[in-house]
Formats: sequence, structure tokens, C-alpha cells
Amino acid sequence: MSATMKKGLAVGLCLAAATAVPALAAPDADVARLQAQLAVLQGDPSLGRLAVYEQMEARQAIAALDKARRSERADALYLAGRRVEIAELAARVQAARSELSRLDLQRSELLLEASRRDAARARQENERLRLQAQIQAEEAERLRLAAEAEAQLRTEVEEALGKATGRQASQLSAARRKEAELARQEAELVSGKKLPAARFEGQGEVFTLPGSAYASGKSGLSGGGGDAAAALAAYLQIAKGGVRISAWGNDGKLAQARAAALREALVAGGVPASRIRVEAKRGGATSARAAEVAVGP
Repeated sequence: MSATMKKGLAVGLCLAAATAVPALAAPDADVARLQAQLAVLQGDPSLGRLAVYEQMEARQAIAALDKARRSERADALYLAGRRVEIAELAARVQAARSELSRLDLQRSELLLEASRRDAARARQENERLRLQAQIQAEEAERLRLAAEAEAQLRTEVEEALGKATGRQASQLSAARRKEAELARQEAELVSGKKLPAARFEGQGEVFTLPGSAYASGKSGLSGGGGDAAAALAAYLQIAKGGVRISAWGNDGKLAQARAAALREALVAGGVPASRIRVEAKRGGATSARAAEVAVGP
């Protein structure tokens, strides 16, 4: 081999070595660090599938850092670091919100279950008191028949019976009120709406819808009236007995239309139409009373 060929071969080897230097250079340490930080987030079983958009932006920022020129490197490094931090924070925030929603749902379910159990206990207590009252009434009758021969004894027995019956009626009334109160609580939990004001009359319960339940001079329910109807529908699916709707208006036609509108809202809420009767009342509605829903035997 001539000297000229040897010299050319040496120059070629030097050029090849110089060309190979960039390919053999160590990877960018900042890029590797950020990629590893992002990989930890992606590999987390509870966070990796969250904040997908933020993770995509972080990957794009790291790729931009890897390609950035020297003059752009500082800004690109800061942006990539912030994007990775934002992705981590967004994933943790989404995970926390998901856990909070789960806990809220669990709490609502527990409250509803507790309300149902209380209502069941109240119904059982009501039945126990009813049976007890029946037994007491039968025993009192036996004593009365046995004491017919002696007027004074009969009087004493009847007085005792009156006292026992009064106490029992008071207990039964309290039990019914407790059952109704628990049913109202359950209905408001299920519907998420507030029931209108109520009062007890005889053996029934009467709910009063104010004038604001209807649009002024109209038969259609207002927003508040619709909410009250939704809560009443949930309550009537728990409570037993018939339903009577009474409505007032400036004339009989308006009053009848208002009663029908409330009936339709209750039926739409799940109350069987066969349970409901409607009637129009004479006289204009007031701010305190535009309609009433009576529930009872």
C-alpha cells in the first residue's frame, strides 16, 4: 500500500469517528429525569389513567425539550418540568374528587338505609300497639259484661276503660305521627326536594301548597310547585291511604285545572291515578294556600 493510500485511509477513519460522536453521546439528563418522573405517574395503578390531557401535554413538552436549541433550552426545561408537575397534580386532584364522590354516595346510601330501618321499626311498633289495644278492648268488654249486676262496679270499670283507651289512643297517635315523620324524611332524601307544610286532621295528614306553587293566575305549577309535587309523589309511594287534592282559584274552571295539574304531577312521580281524587274549591287562592293534598284512610 502506497503512502498516499495510507494517508487517505487515516483521514477517512478520523472523519467516521467524528461523525459517530453525536450518536454515541449520552442522552440528555433532564429529559431522562422528566421522562422517568412521568413514567412513575403513568405506572401508578390509581393515577396512571387520570389527567390524560395533562399527561399528553407533559410528553409533548419533554419532546420539545429534547429537540430544543441551546438558546431555547432554559425555557423548554422550565415548561417541561411544569407540565410534568401539572400532570401529577391534576391526576391527584381527579383521584381525590372521585374518592369524595364515592364517599358522598356511600353516606347518602347509609342515611337512606337508616331512615328505612327507622320507618320499619315505627311500623312494627304501630302494629304492636294496635294489637295491644285490641287485646285491652276485648278484656275491658269481658269485665263490663261480668259487672252488669252491680252498677257501681260497672261504673268503675267503664272509667278505667276510658282512661286506658285515652292513653292507648294517645300512644297510637304518637306512633302514627312518628311513622309519618320518618316517611317524610325518607321522601325528602329520595326526591331531594322539600315537602310542603303539613298538619294532622283526624286520622289523616294534610299538606298545604302556597300561592307561589302556581304561576300567577295560571293553572300550571311553578318551579317551586313542581319540587313540592316531586317530594309529595315520593312520600305518597311510602304512605298508605287515599289521596284527595283540593285546589282554589278565582273561578271554578281555574281551580279544577290547578287540581288536575297537581294530580298529573303526582301520577308522573309514580303515584297510581286510582288513589287520587280531585275537587275544586270556591274562593280565590291566597299566598298561604292554593291547594291541599289530604292523605288518609
